[in-house]
Amino acid sequence: MKQAESTKVDWVKKGLSQGFSSGSSLLNDPALNKGTAFSESERDALGLRGLLPPRIHTMEEQVARVMENLARKPNDLEKYIFLISLQDRNKTLFYRVLLNNIEQLMPLVYTPTVGQACLEYGHIFRRPRGIFISARDKGRVADVLRNWPFKDIQIIVVTDGERILGLGDLGANGMGIPVGKLALYTACAGIHPTSSLPVTIDVGTDNEELLKDAFYIGLKQNRVRGEAYDELIEEFVTAVQEVFPHALIQFEDFANSNAFRLLDKYRNRACAFNDDIQGTASVTLAGLMSALRITGADLKDQRFLFVGAGEAGLGAGDLLTSALTTQGLSTEEARKRAWFFDSKGLIVKGRKDLRGHKLLYAHDFDCMTDLAAIVATLKPTGIIGVSGKPGLFDRQILETMAANNERPIIFSLSNPTSKTECTAEEAYKGTQGRAIFASGSPFGPVTTGGRTFSPAQGNNVYIFPGVGLGAIASGARHITDEMFLTAARTLAQNVSQADLDEGRIYPPLPKIREVSLSIATAVAELAREGGLATKEIEGDTGRYIETLMYDPTYHYDC
Repeated sequence: MKQAESTKVDWVKKGLSQGFSSGSSLLNDPALNKGTAFSESERDALGLRGLLPPRIHTMEEQVARVMENLARKPNDLEKYIFLISLQDRNKTLFYRVLLNNIEQLMPLVYTPTVGQACLEYGHIFRRPRGIFISARDKGRVADVLRNWPFKDIQIIVVTDGERILGLGDLGANGMGIPVGKLALYTACAGIHPTSSLPVTIDVGTDNEELLKDAFYIGLKQNRVRGEAYDELIEEFVTAVQEVFPHALIQFEDFANSNAFRLLDKYRNRACAFNDDIQGTASVTLAGLMSALRITGADLKDQRFLFVGAGEAGLGAGDLLTSALTTQGLSTEEARKRAWFFDSKGLIVKGRKDLRGHKLLYAHDFDCMTDLAAIVATLKPTGIIGVSGKPGLFDRQILETMAANNERPIIFSLSNPTSKTECTAEEAYKGTQGRAIFASGSPFGPVTTGGRTFSPAQGNNVYIFPGVGLGAIASGARHITDEMFLTAARTLAQNVSQADLDEGRIYPPLPKIREVSLSIATAVAELAREGGLATKEIEGDTGRYIETLMYDPTYHYDC
């Protein structure tokens, strides 16, 4: 944010007047380092003369050098390591590179490459990032948080590593997720990197491979559960409110058994949300709204089959229900538009194994376990894959969807790419090019039947940065479901007719800052209207928020 940038400039000005202990200490500070871009006057004032080669490079030249070196890396994991190392050396340059090349680099700093990085986190470990809070820190969590060097924290992304993407329990290796998410907050919504904090709560892991791995970075013990787990989470939330009282908390990649109940417990006690539940729901609903602009149909006339009944699927069902009730349907009528299939079959009233949230979507229907038969019988207008089961949408299912719908809606949202229910090519070719398709991980253009389609990526990055920015700008006390419904509508409105003509139901990623600003503005205004804002915004809300957005450029020329 601009305040953090001002603080950084003031710090450097102080250094100019008092002198740094050494120029090398400045070069080793990633928040202040400019590398070969330090000017002649800066080199003299800051004791850098001779510590840098004499040629001064512009930031544009530095960006070009980074991209050239990146292209030389042999695989995506090596590219990920290279980019993270740049972030450790020169944060400003890292974010400029990322912002200038967001479409190319987002799959490297986040999905799908971050999944592989988390799998191998202990083996590629270079230096610590973020705050690790372990089960051994019980009783001193606030003291651990105070060890973080930056004090004006506005947003925290926290995971316990139990359900990393579709990869399962990765324990402390899951730190790659909050680190990656916060990089996207900065690149896509302009939240200053010194205002964000990635946190991993390490309560152990039940992943036997990790427990046997000599390079695993976390506690080598099985997961703490039950009362002891809840007490640690409670201490963490309480400590955040004490140490960083203005921080928004984003829960990320918690297992189904904890995600819903933790959200329910803390959503009205803190400014908090769960991206896997609410962010995924919002981006999914936005995609459905855009898809219906193509078909010309009404949302209340659809029947959607969610394949997967975890956080993402049930969260999307809930937000879809909320959207339908605004169209005049009762909650019961709205839920009948959402059907769910889990690992044991169709979720119906006749099943005896259903618990918790799934019961809300148990319809009066025959028990069925064969997905292809369910698609043929229910005749859904859209199928939404959030199962983490690769290849689940096979040729038969895709052809059945095409037979029953002129424009079948097929969302294959599981991450990373290795877990997707079907590829873009399979979706388009299995429906003779008639599918309205979205995926969780990126796919390249597909040509079939003489047409080229640009697949949409239903990535939460379209939602959470803007929601977070709007909440921070307004000082929102809580994050509400209505905010995510508003975010979905705003995102859908940012899809142009040209995008739809190409089969794209989300805006191009290079527009992500514009999209995030639109969502942040809508969220901030909703917070004000709902009495949740603690900050008064004078004048135009959008223009004010835009002034807060961090722009990765160099400052403090002497």
